[in-house]
Amino acid sequence: MVDNRAGRVSNRARTTWDTCSVASSNLDLVRSILAPWERGDYSSVEWARPDIEYAIVDGPEPGSWTGLVGMEEGERHFLRGWAELRALADGYQELDDERVLVLVHARGRGKTSGLEIRQIDRGGALLFQLRDGKVTRLAIYWDRDHAFADLGLAPEGDPTSE
Repeated sequence: MVDNRAGRVSNRARTTWDTCSVASSNLDLVRSILAPWERGDYSSVEWARPDIEYAIVDGPEPGSWTGLVGMEEGERHFLRGWAELRALADGYQELDDERVLVLVHARGRGKTSGLEIRQIDRGGALLFQLRDGKVTRLAIYWDRDHAFADLGLAPEGDPTSE
């Protein structure tokens, strides 16, 4: 079953949330990145350019890193407090020829507190910027409304809100 829901972009163009239909090469690449993340496997970096920009835009500890070594450091920083953390995709939206937005929710628990992340997760977003089949920038948003605001998207376009 295909579940596409429309969202609004700041220029009033209509875009579509794609949850399971045929995709462009950028959507295919992003889906292939998310597949292991949904299982809690963040080990692959073959999809990233060597000079990738990796940013945690908001949340408890924002930061930014550059390059593959920097991205790995940022991932360790991001993952260090969580056990069995998985990013589960709610929907994909190709914003233009170089950007794909993925709405996600997280599953896992705090290593020290044991708190299930689903108790505090309101939904996040991942913004992938791509060029020539590689990711040039990955921005992680703990708060998807922050991502919508940064991108000029209307929150009512969120496929999980309908």
